[in-house]
Amino acid sequence: MFGYVQIRKPELKIKDFEIYHGFYCGLCNMLKEKYGFLGELTLTYDMTFLVILLSSVYEFPTEQKRGRCIVHPAKKHLKLTNEATEYAAHLNLLLAYYHLLDDRADEGSKKAWIGSKLYFKSFKKAEKRFSDKAGKIRRYLKKLSMLEKKETSDITVLADCFGNLMMQLFTFRRDAFTDYFKELGYYLGRFIYIMDAYDDLEDDIKKGRFNPLKNFPKKDFDKKIEEMLLDEISAAAAAYQKLPCIAYQDILGNILYAGVWNRFDKMRQERMENEKKPDVNSR
Repeated sequence: MFGYVQIRKPELKIKDFEIYHGFYCGLCNMLKEKYGFLGELTLTYDMTFLVILLSSVYEFPTEQKRGRCIVHPAKKHLKLTNEATEYAAHLNLLLAYYHLLDDRADEGSKKAWIGSKLYFKSFKKAEKRFSDKAGKIRRYLKKLSMLEKKETSDITVLADCFGNLMMQLFTFRRDAFTDYFKELGYYLGRFIYIMDAYDDLEDDIKKGRFNPLKNFPKKDFDKKIEEMLLDEISAAAAAYQKLPCIAYQDILGNILYAGVWNRFDKMRQERMENEKKPDVNSR
């Protein structure tokens, strides 16, 4: 369900891309440091956004290193880490583990079963570090799973669960900015859930899986989903604008106003191209 909160690279300046990539690699490095190779495999764009957002608001002292890694062995590249990086790494691991449990329960996936066993020790470490957040995340995922099993067709009800989950991730500390972070996380989470349902729709129909958009009115379908997504991301952006983000403004703006639409734009283009193809069965 994660992976939609990313940059739109063609619209990002080279220097900003290096900084973004530096935070991305820094999070990857932190996951390896805290949880080994398995930790690295849980890396997400979404948590990178959270690291940059927190770094912008709180202006943490950030360590800069240059080094090689397995993915980029040819040359050294920038790695940026700070207090927010460690915070995101622990949450990233929690989410990865719960995602495996969800796949294991819903689809009986052997791969997910093996993965949950492999990650259990790391999960317990992350859970000990953030026991309160782990409990809340688990409750919201359990509620979401229950609603999906009941095949609740109102996608806004389902999206609300994921919005509340994301709110927990964005609640870094209690201060004057807490409510704005919560608001941003909540609406971004709702956006992600709706986008994921839209993304998975065709595959879910083929495989006979539940998707809250299956019975959504077909007339102007893409336009209506786009309007729903616009409402959610506009609310998220409004909350973002209340935060005192000075550093990394161009990167954060690129993600919230353009990058989050990458997948939607690609899917819509694919749908348009498929509609133009002649129907061989009609010949």
